[in-house]
Amino acid sequence: MPSRLSPDDQQRVDQYLSAPQHQVERKPFRPWLLLLLVLAVVIGLGLLSRLLSQLVL
Repeated sequence: MPSRLSPDDQQRVDQYLSAPQHQVERKPFRPWLLLLLVLAVVIGLGLLSRLLSQLVL
């Protein structure tokens, strides 16, 4: 897909993105860890809600 920017603007964008502060190494995305975290939060909140319902009733 061609850029909608003028060549001069595209050059400025490329120069900005190639600056050292924008070249940060990131850890690879780990979907299984995210799924495990979401499950732990859901189970934890479910257990907390059951505990609170036992205390109230």
